[in-house]
Amino acid sequence: MLTLSHVTGTLHITTLTVMAPVIKDDLSLSYAQVGLLVTAYSVGQVTGSIPAGTLSDRVGVGWALVVAHLFMVAGAVLLTQADGAAVAMAAMLMTGWGYAIVNPATAKGVFDSFPPERRATAMGIKQTGVPIGGVTAAAIGSFATAGGWPLITTGVAIATIAGGLCCLAIVERPKPRPGGAAAARSGTLREVMRDMNIGRFVLANFLYNFGQANFFAYLTLFIRQSAQASQEVAGLCYGVAQIFSVAARLGWGAVSDFLFKGQRKALTVGLGLAAAVFLAAMTQVAPGWGLTLGIGLSAALGLTIASYAPLMQTMSTEAVPGHLTGSAVGYNMVGTSMGSIVGPPVFGAAIDYTGAFESGWMLCSVLVAAGVALLSFGFRERGATKE
Repeated sequence: MLTLSHVTGTLHITTLTVMAPVIKDDLSLSYAQVGLLVTAYSVGQVTGSIPAGTLSDRVGVGWALVVAHLFMVAGAVLLTQADGAAVAMAAMLMTGWGYAIVNPATAKGVFDSFPPERRATAMGIKQTGVPIGGVTAAAIGSFATAGGWPLITTGVAIATIAGGLCCLAIVERPKPRPGGAAAARSGTLREVMRDMNIGRFVLANFLYNFGQANFFAYLTLFIRQSAQASQEVAGLCYGVAQIFSVAARLGWGAVSDFLFKGQRKALTVGLGLAAAVFLAAMTQVAPGWGLTLGIGLSAALGLTIASYAPLMQTMSTEAVPGHLTGSAVGYNMVGTSMGSIVGPPVFGAAIDYTGAFESGWMLCSVLVAAGVALLSFGFRERGATKE
């Protein structure tokens, strides 16, 4: 059920980005406005992340996920009625509120259900729902046509309703809380935010996600324009990235648990370094042979920048005492969402100003490398021994 929640949740933003070339033309949007749709979604995530952690603690994982699906369905229905940027942004904001609940709720489910020596593997398994949703979006979104994309969005809404009904199977009766529970929850959040080690970790996550958000937000647009490829080929590149991410999210968690003995940081640093190189290499994609390079880089970035999240989520749960886990995950998701808020409009504005994608990819490469440096030298890992 945790994995399924990521599948249905991811479908909303990934179908939007896969269909971006069609939606851009249909709604007469600029590149920057396309980026702002992703930003609106991320604003929903960043404003909803901390309340979502509290909701998961208060009503349990199952009910929190049901609420998440209700928000996402409402956003999808509103998106089908969009006739311009304003309504589309409002729809993506609402969808972001829904997905903001999915991450802390599912992370809490993993933390509560698995021992430390298997935690990253379990986190990786449930996080495969993200690229599985992306692969599904690539398959259906690549056939989007002008005026026809709302029908695909309606299908996503129907799938989300089914996912929300499935989550009823894991609903638990809320546990009674002592009278001072509300104050205690507020106190734990303040305690996490005062921890500078966690603060630096959240900032590093922001820089990593700056690269990831732009990679997925602009991949199909980039392949179509820079490599002069069709919508079907652009959707194929998106699907390749997501397929490789499915394997990587499974694999990196297991590597962390079994080969690195619960130490996650070194592996995450390595993925970031490789991603910075691959993002810079995107500047070499061009028509002809360059399209082959674009497909290869889609796979390489699927293995790296698209797949670090399970390790980051696991580190965020393990970097604090057990009673602070929910707050730590919510706080970490603020950094993730801020990367998605800032990244796409900055990337899109750079394209609108320079007329080329190269400056955007180099900016992503530099900022991801900065995140690698901050994670390497500014964050102290506690490891999987923390209960």
